[in-house]
Amino acid sequence: MKTLYVRDLLRGSKREGTAVTLLGWIKARRDMGQLVFLDICDSTGAIQVVVKGSQLEETEGQTTVAIKSHTEVISDTFTIAKTVPLESAVSVQGDIMHGPQGFEMHVDSIEIIGQANKQFSPRPRSNIDILDGNLADHLIRHRHLYLRNDKLAAILRFRHLLMGAIHGWFRGKGFVEITAPVLTPVPLYEDGTAMSLDVDDERVFLTQCVGFYLESAIHAFENVYNMGPSFRAEETRSKRHLMEYWHIKAELAWVDLDDLIAVVEDLISQMVAFCLDECDEIASILGKKICAHGLATPFPRISYVEAIERLHQLGIPFEFGTSLGSAEEQALSQQFVSPFWITGIPRKIEPFPYVIDKFDPRLTRTADLIATGGYGELLGVAEKIHDLSELDERMREKGKFGDPRYDWVRQLREFGCVPHGGFGMGLERFIRWLLDIPHVRDTIPFPRIFRRKIIP
Repeated sequence: MKTLYVRDLLRGSKREGTAVTLLGWIKARRDMGQLVFLDICDSTGAIQVVVKGSQLEETEGQTTVAIKSHTEVISDTFTIAKTVPLESAVSVQGDIMHGPQGFEMHVDSIEIIGQANKQFSPRPRSNIDILDGNLADHLIRHRHLYLRNDKLAAILRFRHLLMGAIHGWFRGKGFVEITAPVLTPVPLYEDGTAMSLDVDDERVFLTQCVGFYLESAIHAFENVYNMGPSFRAEETRSKRHLMEYWHIKAELAWVDLDDLIAVVEDLISQMVAFCLDECDEIASILGKKICAHGLATPFPRISYVEAIERLHQLGIPFEFGTSLGSAEEQALSQQFVSPFWITGIPRKIEPFPYVIDKFDPRLTRTADLIATGGYGELLGVAEKIHDLSELDERMREKGKFGDPRYDWVRQLREFGCVPHGGFGMGLERFIRWLLDIPHVRDTIPFPRIFRRKIIP
């Protein structure tokens, strides 16, 4: 088992002159004749190792008269250093020394653990722009290799740390994690918008949203959350949509819209603060600065009706009852220096479980949070209907009343249902905004994109 990492050596965990064995990959080589410099990397960084030819072995200025076996070891090691293909996995033995640019290794022997036998261009660990749209097709088709790239690895490490922080925030606030099912008989929207499959002659769907299951759980735990995959079948070829993405969902009992907005603002601001404190070094690998706009809470609010008025003032035609698109959201975002809320989304375009605004029955008690910089909608919050008669009205309106698949959803309203609400945010959209990444495909290890063969 590996116990010594590059990071340990760079931090000076071993005294100068200490013999060590390092396991890693050859990232780069600089051949200077009788000196070869290799960059050996692992998951924590890269360190320079120095390999000398036999005629450079000296003791007190005099050429060493070495026994044959020692000379052969040096020769073999030097040959390996000059010829082993880049990206090969190796075991390197040598002494830690302090060189001109920090700690380095002076090598005694190199063992090839796994040789990189195929030529591949561009090399996965080379300094390429993994966000370059011209390389996107190649990088996605060979994602299993390009996960090794420093920049892509930095994004995925950022994702790992952010997910851990989100779990920590929820648990610190007393939320209980509910691991909701991926297979469900009930899509949130229309059947055609969900991916379906047959299980024992029954048509079921890959989840679009775990909200119905979290609604069940609040009557046991009051505040619950889930972070897991969601799937969409309706084709959307944009920079912020994937077929498969990770959904941060929460449901809370005894709340209204203002409560939900306050909870989300706390989550966003705390996560931005965490990333600024803990992930700045990761962002620097990408040449990026973490977006700090989410610290400026509370976020401004405008109504959906006001959003239309603002668009008309900008000369952008827009009809009531239509979903805001990327162009409209970008135009509105230029008027704000922080994320902003659009409240009161029309009932025509929202799912049936959301509460109708009693002051304007055209609208629902919902809000969407729009990011700065033209990154569009980050998340949505909604008050949920707890009265059965109101739910039935909305189900009739959406053509779902009488559908037996939703009987259990209705039944929740007959067993002590309470006012409640929730929010949902795509993890990839959040990462894209925080790191200023052009496309969500580069925020997930293996992207699933519309009209693209699923490989690897």
